[in-house]
Amino acid sequence: MQAVMMMKRSKMLRRVWLCGAAVWLATAVPASAFLAYVSNEKSNTVSVIDTDSWTVTATIKVGQRPRGIELTRDGKSVLVAVGDDDTIQIIDVASQKVVDSLPSGPDPELFTQDAAGKILYVANENDNTVTVIDLEKRVRMGDVQVGVEPEGMAISPDGKILINTSETTNMAHFIDTTTREIVANVLVDARPRFAEFKRDGSELWVSSEIGGTVSVIDPARRVVTGKIEFNIAGLRREAIQPVGIGMTRDAKIAFIALGPANRIAIVDATTHKVIKYLLVGQRVWHMAFTPDEKYLLVTNGVSNDVSVIDVAAQKVIKTIQVGELPWGVAMARP
Repeated sequence: MQAVMMMKRSKMLRRVWLCGAAVWLATAVPASAFLAYVSNEKSNTVSVIDTDSWTVTATIKVGQRPRGIELTRDGKSVLVAVGDDDTIQIIDVASQKVVDSLPSGPDPELFTQDAAGKILYVANENDNTVTVIDLEKRVRMGDVQVGVEPEGMAISPDGKILINTSETTNMAHFIDTTTREIVANVLVDARPRFAEFKRDGSELWVSSEIGGTVSVIDPARRVVTGKIEFNIAGLRREAIQPVGIGMTRDAKIAFIALGPANRIAIVDATTHKVIKYLLVGQRVWHMAFTPDEKYLLVTNGVSNDVSVIDVAAQKVIKTIQVGELPWGVAMARP
């Protein structure tokens, strides 16, 4: 009898230990431990945010006027365009330090990579070109002449077409990635700032800051098929200036930064209708999803902070102070 009791007691203790170990492991390895890198245009820094604790864990000194920022495809580096230094700096994710730079034209702003992460396409605002860079060799491969003040950059899901938007020419330029020649120009509303493809390649969205709209373009026919407009009670139309766009992978919901309107528009990406507006910080610029798409981080340039949006709940849950004039944001795994 005593032996049976001891065996039962041993099994019970083992179950308790296993439960405790499971709890410890769950708390020791956060499920959403991603890192967000935020470029601060005025303070010439990149703030690193831990998305588990929602705190700034590091501040990386970079060149003059950092704006466009993106993770390399292999996840090992963060690329940041430092406009006043006319270069793209490389931050090593492991060491959190600037380790190298890439050649670019004058005043690089936004950029995009091919699917393999071998080629980088950079919009150079001051010389009206898109620079093509070999990321492995870290050399400049050539330039494509585009419209005046190029900014927005996107590449089609099949990798065949590169999009550049020119702010003053008011066009979305379609560039063949093989020939590096412009094959079409699509006129959009005033001051186009950002371009985003749906994952299936069926639509291209281009935000027009001064025009106050997002143009929906059919990439196959290369024509504007519709426009998304925004109306916010109590705000003048000219205060609503669309810039950054973030679309969920299933292409059902899109989030659009409305600049000095201090709001994010949530849009049904199928019907192109606005679902609701979220009040965020002042002068909202750009955004990035966490890899699991649970959260969306948006940069607020004038209030010097980042708003965290719960994607499923469609509400702002957190505000994080960063450097001066936060502009771009990129996500990485630690």
